Amino acid sequence: MSKLVYLVPLFPLIGFLINGLFRKSLSKSLTGIIGCGTILASFIVSLTIFSDTRKAGFDTVIVKLFDFINVDKLQIPFSFQVDQLSILFLLIITGVGFLIHLYSTSYMHDEENEHYARYFSYLNLFVFSMLILVLGANYVIMFIGWEGVGLCSYLLIGYWFKNTQYDDAAKKAFIMNRIGDLGFLIAVFWMINQFGSVNFAEVFAKAPGTSVGILTGITLLLFVGATGKSAQIPLYTWLPDAMAGPTPVSALIHAATMVTAGIYMIARSNVMYTLSPISQTVVAIIGLATAFFAATIALKQNDIKKVLAYSTVSQLGYMFLGLGVGAYTGAVFHVMTHAFFKALLFLGAGSVIHALHEQDIRKMGALKKFMPITHITFLLACLAIAGIPPFSGFFSKDEILAAAYARNPIYFVVGVITALMTAFYMFRLYATTFLGNFRGTREQEHHLHESPSAITIPLIILAILAVIAGFVGIPQVFAKDAHILHNFLSPIFEKSESLKQTPELSNSMELTLMAISVAVALIGTIYAWRKFSNNPELDEPQGLAKILSNKWYVDELYEAMILRPINAFGKFLNDVFEKSIVDGIVNGVGRTIQYGSRQLRLLQSGQVGGYVLMMVLGIVILFVIQIILKK
Repeated sequence: MSKLVYLVPLFPLIGFLINGLFRKSLSKSLTGIIGCGTILASFIVSLTIFSDTRKAGFDTVIVKLFDFINVDKLQIPFSFQVDQLSILFLLIITGVGFLIHLYSTSYMHDEENEHYARYFSYLNLFVFSMLILVLGANYVIMFIGWEGVGLCSYLLIGYWFKNTQYDDAAKKAFIMNRIGDLGFLIAVFWMINQFGSVNFAEVFAKAPGTSVGILTGITLLLFVGATGKSAQIPLYTWLPDAMAGPTPVSALIHAATMVTAGIYMIARSNVMYTLSPISQTVVAIIGLATAFFAATIALKQNDIKKVLAYSTVSQLGYMFLGLGVGAYTGAVFHVMTHAFFKALLFLGAGSVIHALHEQDIRKMGALKKFMPITHITFLLACLAIAGIPPFSGFFSKDEILAAAYARNPIYFVVGVITALMTAFYMFRLYATTFLGNFRGTREQEHHLHESPSAITIPLIILAILAVIAGFVGIPQVFAKDAHILHNFLSPIFEKSESLKQTPELSNSMELTLMAISVAVALIGTIYAWRKFSNNPELDEPQGLAKILSNKWYVDELYEAMILRPINAFGKFLNDVFEKSIVDGIVNGVGRTIQYGSRQLRLLQSGQVGGYVLMMVLGIVILFVIQIILKK
């Protein structure tokens, strides 16, 4: 069945073409069936391939479709790689992607037919690009999918293109991703020069014999690409602005797909990173700094989607921390659990917005009694992201924190402080939105109701997954060989595991660290619940709170240090260099030719005597030249 892996991206591509080409003639119901059905078909095929990978002795399968580049000794096939890592991401992308498509059929139902079909065509193309990214058997095919999701994010964030602010957010995402993509592209050319190939198998086989300096250069450039796609410092500011897109788009981009691309790329390149301690340290420090920094901003955001956006940035930082300390399985595990509870949080937020047409949590409250399904599923997601056992986030976050402590206790301390803030801001969000008294208008309260089944069914399914998904990664301290995901992914990371030099933690130490992280999460949860359930923050923030609510003024800093100088330089080039120098040279050449032509024209007087004189002078000059040359 693995040989049919090409069907997985083919179905969404077909959906994109049908909905895109016939968007003016398709009904909404048919558009929804095509958009959802193609992703469901991909999910079913992925499940059948997954059953192959579960078999004992399963080896990586390379499915070559055709030669993409064949120049001299450089051969880059368009081929797919089916192994444990790629199939896990296939299941996440198509499974969560299908639920988001199903949710969208109701959430976007008020759109005009043509725009409704355009929306689903973009969603299908996005999923197609993400599937190409994770299935590619070499870095070039991965890069094609990498660029595809960047394009689709631009299209989806700017879906309501008549709003100039949304257009600006889309352009911001596109440009910041291009900055990171340049690093990725340079790394690909370096690999071609160093290894003569970009195929994963060949690159990873030659990596141990390559100098650490070269590997460090390549891996750091790849990480630059990851910081753009996965929103890490300093290229993270596009992601919160991406909230301009429809809420299902936020769930798709921020939960299961685009932002995890950088995690996947580094996890796939784990051998090179393990051989480069400097790169691993950089990844860990940037990831930890991003996790902490974004968490501080989320503490004082009042837009329900902005809180979740900065939460995503923070959780991605946790994943990079895991990659940086060599906990590759833990990072991928957190990708999976995060896909469930963060998609649930965004879709739950969308359900609230759908009912209230409001995003400011200060104007909400008491939604628990009006929207019971949305409330309970949102609460379960908050418990999962806070790391409360036995919900999924507890298991994946604990695995990363334990590995961080083994590498450097400072990593653990900062990670636990970040976990405290995570629990606090999530339950501030929950309590302010669902508990206390309703603070909206009477008209809003009169129309409050639970969302339709097309919205609540995906919420219920994701809530179940957010609760039980952690049990595939039960720590060894509780039961030997109980970490199903570690056993499943071991063929991918076994070489890195053999090279890893981090000491193993004792069972008692691991239990102690676990108790600390759980205690901290409970403190943040209980404190926020009690503080905000009856006394939400309604006043405008002051002092440090104002700085946090304004996101540390990073956007303003970027504008002052980067945008304004670039714009000023561009204005100088346009007003001075272009008009005075470039145009001056071009116009000067033209004027010189015109002047010379006018002077030469005087020689054509029509007087025979003048022509005879010129002939005589010409002959004299020729004689003089001949005499000089002979001497």
